This record gives sequence, structure tokens and C-alpha cells, in this order.
Amino acid sequence: MLSTGFPKRMEDYMFKKKECVAMLLAGGQGSRLYALTEKTAKPAVAFGGKYRIIDFPLSNCINSGVDTVGVLTQYQPLVLNDYIGNGLPWDLDRAVGGVKILPPYQGKKGADWYKGTANAIYQNLQFIDMYSPDYVIILSGDHIYKMDYNKMLKAHKKMNADCTIAVIDVPIEEASRFGIMSVDEDNRIFKFAEKPKNPDSTKASMGIYIFSKECLFKYLIADAADPNSSNDFGKNIIPAMLANGEKMYAYSFNDYWKDVGTIDSLWEANMDLLGEDPALSLNDEAWRIYSRHSAHSPQYVGADASVVNSSITEGCDIYGTVRNSVLGAGVVVMPGAEVVDSVIMANCIIGEGARVSYAILDSDVKVGKGCTVGKSREDAKGIAVIGTGISVPDGTAVKDGAMIYDSADLVKEA
Repeated sequence: MLSTGFPKRMEDYMFKKKECVAMLLAGGQGSRLYALTEKTAKPAVAFGGKYRIIDFPLSNCINSGVDTVGVLTQYQPLVLNDYIGNGLPWDLDRAVGGVKILPPYQGKKGADWYKGTANAIYQNLQFIDMYSPDYVIILSGDHIYKMDYNKMLKAHKKMNADCTIAVIDVPIEEASRFGIMSVDEDNRIFKFAEKPKNPDSTKASMGIYIFSKECLFKYLIADAADPNSSNDFGKNIIPAMLANGEKMYAYSFNDYWKDVGTIDSLWEANMDLLGEDPALSLNDEAWRIYSRHSAHSPQYVGADASVVNSSITEGCDIYGTVRNSVLGAGVVVMPGAEVVDSVIMANCIIGEGARVSYAILDSDVKVGKGCTVGKSREDAKGIAVIGTGISVPDGTAVKDGAMIYDSADLVKEA
């Protein structure tokens, strides 16, 4: 067995052996979400009215029978840590296993921030080793999708693989945005290129990896000892394993998957919930997406209100018009107000006569009477975004494509 520097006897621990442990990377800054991640980590950003992005991988884990999950946090972790709590909403409040928050910590050699995705896992090898798993699944905390990881694990075991990477087919014109896999007729990976200028395959990495534990430890330890490494799975670990001839396979995923790392992609994913035949359905009781949300009274739609092709979460009071939009819990749309082609997060108030078009409003935003936020989607230069807790004074005009971090920006954008 590979030496990791950690005790190997299970008697040294009060932990039960697990076949598979999941490590969920949730420490990214999410800078391309701008105002939405100014005060919170990207995985804690609201989605679909009553969820947060991290609800999806956590729900996938418990639905797949993976009940031991380490959540690696770093940037603005307070909201995310509080949201996850003891893991009860996802049935991950286990005496053995369950969900554990894993921030960077003080060691013998001092404190060390996570330097990259591989380094984040490396710093938590001891957590993995406590459960003596045969397999480790690495997940990202910023994707929207429903996936059975157990099926991927079965494929990994069937091929006796060292590493299995989930892939999704993308249009060839978009392939240069992803890590691209080239595979043979058995789906064995023979080439990997990180964001290639001239891709020769359309199999894009989803950032979901299953490793046999001994192989993972071997490469992470070697990578940590390399002063020239970026300590990243895509840039370092995967290429090193390929160069050494390890058994690496692609696992094709053919359902809905969305990287919501940008304002546009987050808006698009919310819109994918709407319509008679939505691209992403969250009403499947066989594969529920669990969340931690406070109790609200039922939504109320007034006699003169109009709601068309929209998702309205509990606790909303609608007196105006809502079209093609997603509203979080506790949103109030006052008489004469219009919300169109927008994502409105929890507890926002849209004042009388205000119009919000092609916009994303973070939680607790108050839009005053007669305000305009954004323009119609057809005429707008981009999505207007207002950060959490901001009050927009009566009569203010927030331009299309504006990015409002605080109240001072309203003067600039008015």
C-alpha cells in the first residue's frame, strides 16, 4: 500500500470504511458572477427560486448512495457554511460520514490557502484516509445537473480504471472552452487538451472524476512535491497520469448539464426551468433536489395580477405582472409593476409601477416606485445585475447591462 504519512490501521480511527468518498470543490471565487459573488461563494448563489447551486451535487451524492462528502471551502465561506450546516436537508447528518466542511487549516508548517484544485484535495488526504475508501469522486460546486454517480462508479470498476472522467458532447465551435478528451473505441482516453485552440474531439470534461484511491494519492503527493506545478487536475494531474500510461476512461453523460460560472449562463439555466417541456425539470420525485429553505406561507396572486410562463416560489405576493421569470421565496411585486425575462432572488420588493427587464436581482433588493431596471431582452446590451441588499430609490433608471455592487453605483448608472 502507498505510504501517505498517515496511520493505516482502522483501529486508529472511530470511522467505518466507506467504498467511495466524495470531495466537493466549493472554494472558488466566482469572479465572473461579479456582484452576485461579492459577499458569498459561487456554490451558495441562489438558483431556481428555492435552491442554491451546491444543492445539485449534494443531492446527486445522496441520491447516488454516496453518504460521505467533504466540502472544500475557501472564498467567502460564511454563507455557504451556514447553509450546509449539519447536512440534514440532504440526509447527510450522519454519525459516520455525512457532510464535513473542510476549509484550509493551520498545520505544522503554517497556514496554507488552497493553491489549486489538486492542492485542495492534497491538503485533505487525511480526511479521505479516515474512511479508507477504495474510490474517491471529485466534484465541482458550480454546475447545475442531475447525475447518478453510482452508474459512473460501476463503469469505473468494470474497466478496472485508475481514473474515470465524466464527459459531455459539446458543439465543436465551443470545444476550445473546455478540457477535451480524445478516446478510442473502448472510451479509453489517449489524449487530453486543456482548452485547445484547435480541438480534435467534442468530448468535454465535466470536472467530475473518479479515482482509485491509491492512484490518486500517488499523483497528488508527487504533484505537491513539484515546485513548478500549478497544482491543478486539468493542467497537471490528468496529463501526468496519461503520460505514465495509467488506465483512464471517459464516461459519457447525455442529460442536462450547465456550468453557471457567468451571468449569462446563470440566467440561461434559470430560464431552462420554464415552459411546458423545460430543459431541466425539478419536479422529479425519483431524483429530488433537496435544499435548506425557511418556511413561507403559500404564494398569493392578486385578482389583477398576471403570471405567464414563470416559476413562483412560496411566500411570493404578486399584484403586478410577471412573465418568463423565476422568483425566489418572499418576493413582492406591487401593483402596476412588471417583471419580465428576469431572475429575482429571495425577499426582493418590486415597487409600484417599476419595470424589471432582462435582469438578475440578488436577495433583499428593494426596487422603488417607478424605477426601470434593464431593457427588453431584444434591445438590451446585456443582463442588468443588482447585488444583495441594495435599495434602488424611487424613479431611478438602472441601465441594461449594469453591474450594481452597492448603492454608490446607482449614481453612476442612473
